[in-house]
Amino acid sequence: MKYYAIIVAGGSGNRMQTETPKQFLLLKNLPVLMHTIKAFAQSDTQPKILLVLNKDQQAYWTRLCEEFNFHVPHQVIDGGTERFHSVKNAIHAIEEESYVAIHDAVRPLVSKSLIDNCFNEAELQGNVIAAVQSSDSVRMLRDDKTTALKRDEIYLVQTPQTFSLSILKEAYNQEFNAQFTDDASVVESIGYEISIIEGERGNIKITYPIDLELAELLLKK
Repeated sequence: MKYYAIIVAGGSGNRMQTETPKQFLLLKNLPVLMHTIKAFAQSDTQPKILLVLNKDQQAYWTRLCEEFNFHVPHQVIDGGTERFHSVKNAIHAIEEESYVAIHDAVRPLVSKSLIDNCFNEAELQGNVIAAVQSSDSVRMLRDDKTTALKRDEIYLVQTPQTFSLSILKEAYNQEFNAQFTDDASVVESIGYEISIIEGERGNIKITYPIDLELAELLLKK
């Protein structure tokens, strides 16, 4: 069976309080995005890597690869106006029957074992997403009233989110909906049940400055 990884790098860096998109910020002397690509390249499943990147950032990425002597094979795909369209562009580039992991470019600490486990479970179940159970109490705010939710029923969704190509092509054939928050919600909207695999607490998403500091600490372990 063939394996692909779609790495979605569409972040602007606004919440990082920096003009540099967060996937290009340095983490342990290497751009965040390079750590992410390396994780997939070093996994046992060895997926073909498709990097979805805004056209305006592609020349900069090429310069970064030269500067950091980064030669991990990957194909660059043009990003779209929304994450949905970016993923859709990458899916259209895959023609052979395969399993496809979709991953946030700014989750650079994903482990090789989680990547491989997601591919293995997707083969068994058709789809699987990485998620961790909430360790905090959770409340829902609606109409200015808050309600406690059962913590053991709440999962915090991560990536990779892995699916058979046939399911993805079917799901991404529909029109964009603002209610789509991730790939699982796109697939779920056409009637598929989503399977969950245990994610990793260290598989953090680089969103705020403190996340970058935490990632530096985790990489020192």
